[in-house]
Amino acid sequence: MATFGKESGLGGAESSCTTPLTTPMATPVSTRSVKWEKDVEDVAGDLHRPLLYKRCTNTTSQMAIVGANTCPIESLDYEVVENDVYKQDWRSKGKLQVFQYQVLKWVLALFVGLVVGLVGFFNNIAVENIAGFKLLLTGNLMLQNRYVAAFVVYICCNATLAAAAAALCAYIAPAAAGSGIPEVKAYLNGVDAHSILAPSTLLVKILGSILGVSAGFVLGKEGPMVHTGACVASLLGQGGSRKHGLTWNWIRYFKNDLDRRDLITCGAAAGVAAAFRAPVGGVLFALEEVTSWWRSALLWRTFSTTAVVAMVLRGLIDYCRSGNCGLFGKGGLIMFDLGSRQATYTATDLAVVILLGILGGLLGALFNFLIDRILRVYSLVNDKGARYKIIMTVIISVVTSCCTFGLPWLTSCTPCPPELARKCPTVGRSGNFKNFQCPPGQYNALASLFFNTNDDAIRNLFSAGTDGEFGVSTLLTFFATVYTLGLVTYGVAVPSGLFIPVILSGASFGRLVGTLLGSVSGLDAGLFALLGAASFLGGTMRMTVSVCVILLELTNDLLLLPLIMLVLLIAKTVADCFNKGVYEQMVRMKGLPYLDVHAEPCMRSLVAGDVVSGPLISFSSVERVGAVVDTLRHTGHNGFPVIEDPPFAPAPELCGLVLRSHLLVLLQGRIFTRRRVKTGAAEVFRTLAPFDFAKAGSGKGLKVEDLDLTEEEMDMYVDLHPITNRSPYTVVETMSLAKAAVLFRGLGLRHMCVVPRTQGRPPVVGILTRHDFMPQYIRGLYPSELPR
Repeated sequence: MATFGKESGLGGAESSCTTPLTTPMATPVSTRSVKWEKDVEDVAGDLHRPLLYKRCTNTTSQMAIVGANTCPIESLDYEVVENDVYKQDWRSKGKLQVFQYQVLKWVLALFVGLVVGLVGFFNNIAVENIAGFKLLLTGNLMLQNRYVAAFVVYICCNATLAAAAAALCAYIAPAAAGSGIPEVKAYLNGVDAHSILAPSTLLVKILGSILGVSAGFVLGKEGPMVHTGACVASLLGQGGSRKHGLTWNWIRYFKNDLDRRDLITCGAAAGVAAAFRAPVGGVLFALEEVTSWWRSALLWRTFSTTAVVAMVLRGLIDYCRSGNCGLFGKGGLIMFDLGSRQATYTATDLAVVILLGILGGLLGALFNFLIDRILRVYSLVNDKGARYKIIMTVIISVVTSCCTFGLPWLTSCTPCPPELARKCPTVGRSGNFKNFQCPPGQYNALASLFFNTNDDAIRNLFSAGTDGEFGVSTLLTFFATVYTLGLVTYGVAVPSGLFIPVILSGASFGRLVGTLLGSVSGLDAGLFALLGAASFLGGTMRMTVSVCVILLELTNDLLLLPLIMLVLLIAKTVADCFNKGVYEQMVRMKGLPYLDVHAEPCMRSLVAGDVVSGPLISFSSVERVGAVVDTLRHTGHNGFPVIEDPPFAPAPELCGLVLRSHLLVLLQGRIFTRRRVKTGAAEVFRTLAPFDFAKAGSGKGLKVEDLDLTEEEMDMYVDLHPITNRSPYTVVETMSLAKAAVLFRGLGLRHMCVVPRTQGRPPVVGILTRHDFMPQYIRGLYPSELPR
């Protein structure tokens, strides 16, 4: 076994179970170090602290999933391992098997769309019925003038639902808390955080989202639907769950990170399509926001998945509109048919829209700033244990219930418009003009927004031809309350999305601006609400194309395209001057080692050889079994260079790269020889099949502790040629670190070998992994290059 330098980082030595996940830089030590082990001890105490403190237990806060000592972060390997096993496997496949593989890709993608569509429908029908029953029960008590009893029932129902959702997250699946979009975004970037796509996470995500939304929180199920879609796709891509007794052997073709990534991309797009009934918007959301890598074939497959979702939802909603689904049917999913009164607009209208975009960008940036500070405080509370998470969730629920039930009492009743005598007031059903405590013939404007589900409140704000329904004081009160509640709610231990709070805040603010400037602009108040929602989405999430298409699919009005594009671009441009998008902030706060599309400026003044560190652990092409086992036991590296040395080569040269998982399978097969000779791939295939080297599901792979080798076997030799990737990606040590980072991210790599520029040196200088491109690691090496 040759030793040249150390393979560093999350891609190679993915942090052990004693390494806090919030520290994406385990051992930032330069190759210039003289005493490596001492340097590790000295530097470890001076690391730049991550945004989250070191934790001892997993949490369910929005920063939950990282910051725990109990589960390491692993990198994903999207590179095709072209070793002899892989080549022999493809050579042995006939045309029928290749065709079967291609067909199964499409079948799985379509099946993901079917399942996610059904889950989305189930979520909505459950929320509409649970929340509707709660509101009907409270409303009936109010019709009997039993206001105190109504308040007690209302607050108890909400608190019970909130406590149930928090308990599920706290005790069963901490990874289900929050929206899940940052985790999916990181996964598709190549980061595998613990349990984010587990079956238990999927179950709690669905149930917790239903309970949380039904509890009246200012949150939505749209963000969690993205995570749900990714979990469904991961479960299908792994062939089920062996732990829970659900497996399909025919799915073995997809037991690799590359195919799973494609399927999870389809699942994330399907989640958006199911949440908003926007199939094209779902594809664009996956392309713009969550994926780090894309190709044309994936575009077609993702679009097919979202098309299936749209068809499933359309058929089921049409069925429910006949009254077969309880209280669900008339409202359905978020679908706002906004009929703008005029298709044209003047220069004055454009000036007002520009103003709305600027204000939306400013308020969106402020939202991101405040939520960053609030989540830091929540993390300290959540660190104290599951009981405190549930208590905090119930407290927020009680505060929300007091606001939604109490604030409408502060506003006076408004007489119903004569032309809407049949529709006003609304009693015992969803819609505008809520009666609340008002006498017959009058309605409570604030109750029309507060005493409703979030989806109905947005419909009321978006409704056209209702310019006089909500006054300035009503809209201002609702905006301030929703904006504040959205901040304090996001981060509690329930599955929660930001789409609905942002749309509610933006719609109320836009309608407020439209009401104040109604004498200047001729645009409809409902249109102002839509543009306000667009400006807030652009200001907080910094998405443009996908949000634009989603809003167009929601409103079913193509004439609004220029105005939506204008307000989105302005809001995003203004907000980018202050901070990053909310999901980028969440990824950073969680400590996930995410690789940005643009390299840090300091990387342009560094080269690849500046960040590799040592000693690097490598194997000879025919290695002693005991040396391999000892290395696997005492290191956490997942990739090792293989060196071809005499007598198999005239001088040491790089043979390739071998993975830990493949080494374990080969050792388990006991294909050993007493002398140091090549055995070849044929000997491997006599004992092992190609699918034995396929990646197992989460937590199912072989571990070095599973090996039971005798002393005699430990002194034997094993040929690594059959499982060595003969064509690893390599860069010369003088390559710009920025260029290497772009290649690493674009190719979806886990390991990148650094080779010397001159001859006469060891064939490998080191290995670049995800860890080596992290700004924190570079800062530890060169503080002057990347100041804090």
